[in-house]
Amino acid sequence: MGCVLSGEEIRKLVKERGLIKSYIDLDTQIQPNGFDCTLRSIYRIRGTGKIDFSNRERVLPEAEEMEFEDDWIFLDKGVYRARLNEVVDLPKDMMAIGRPRSSLIRCGANVLTAVWDAGYRGRSEVGIVVYSGLWLKRNARIVQLVFMRLDRESEGYAGAYQNEGL
Repeated sequence: MGCVLSGEEIRKLVKERGLIKSYIDLDTQIQPNGFDCTLRSIYRIRGTGKIDFSNRERVLPEAEEMEFEDDWIFLDKGVYRARLNEVVDLPKDMMAIGRPRSSLIRCGANVLTAVWDAGYRGRSEVGIVVYSGLWLKRNARIVQLVFMRLDRESEGYAGAYQNEGL
């Protein structure tokens, strides 16, 4: 039977199975119902992308890494890509959904995420939408992952983003 994992269960899976690696401080990042992921790098999106049905004609826009100054970065109004520090390694009977941390929302920004499919492994990227301007510090907690057990094991993710950022 499927269910949402508690912070206690997430901690157990991190230690016993390596569910999440490259975290900064397990005690701070474990939440009652999820795990806080942190900011590794920010990219300014340049150009346009193309999305089709089969992904044969998919083109991702170029992205330029932005530099931190004294561990801080200012984001003007706009849309950015952010790479997370953490490496997620999902078993084939578990998925995750990422949500913005509420402090980010209160600062006038949001996080765009997709589903972390069962069997996915990688250091993910998310979108950040800034509505009026925002300062972010390197390693800021920006996304909370909520983990869910599936009712049965799946074939597992085998897409283009498997092992991304590693």
